[in-house]
Amino acid sequence: MVAGERGFLLGRADDLSDLVAGPDLWSDNGIRFNDGACDPAGAFYCGTMAYAATTGAGSLWRLGADQAPAQQVLTDLTISNGLGWSPDGRTAYLNDTPTRTVSAFDWSAETGLTERRSFVTLGDDVEGNPDGLCVDAEGGVWVALYGGSAVHRYSPEGSLDAVIELEPTQVTACTFGGADLDTLYVTTSRENLSGDEQPLAGSLFACQPGVRGLPALTYAG
Repeated sequence: MVAGERGFLLGRADDLSDLVAGPDLWSDNGIRFNDGACDPAGAFYCGTMAYAATTGAGSLWRLGADQAPAQQVLTDLTISNGLGWSPDGRTAYLNDTPTRTVSAFDWSAETGLTERRSFVTLGDDVEGNPDGLCVDAEGGVWVALYGGSAVHRYSPEGSLDAVIELEPTQVTACTFGGADLDTLYVTTSRENLSGDEQPLAGSLFACQPGVRGLPALTYAG
């Protein structure tokens, strides 16, 4: 399952040259899909943003495993970004980048996302905005800070308890991998950088932070 600019595409993992596009979900060519993830029941959620990063123009869409028409489940976002679920699947986390807020939701297969609340709001003492995120096997939420040269880990209670610093400022996403899911991989960006400015920007970094990640949740359609 792939998110295109304005709709979803379905294909085989071993042959992405033969993707089948679903219908466009909106007509505004100033809006695009941005980032998404699957829930524990196998539905695919993906958020949107305006190319101009217009406040409140973003939303979150859900495509069920039955491939029924996708539904818009959340509005009034700006840049819908990192999305992940707790180890027990009962809590979801979502970044809205310019608002500097990580939201938490209750989740179940029957009700979807409910009871939105603030999980972490970055203070003035923190540089950067929340971009991608992932959740580890202990329930810690790892948040990539775009413009902040770091990845932060927050406890399930929302307290900052680990910081990984990087040389590039534009840290975009993080995820666990490796045979034992004990390696944290971190992506960075060279967007709007030129010449020799930040020579390691755009690189992929890896470290072993002492906790393991969760197996990837996959689309069940």
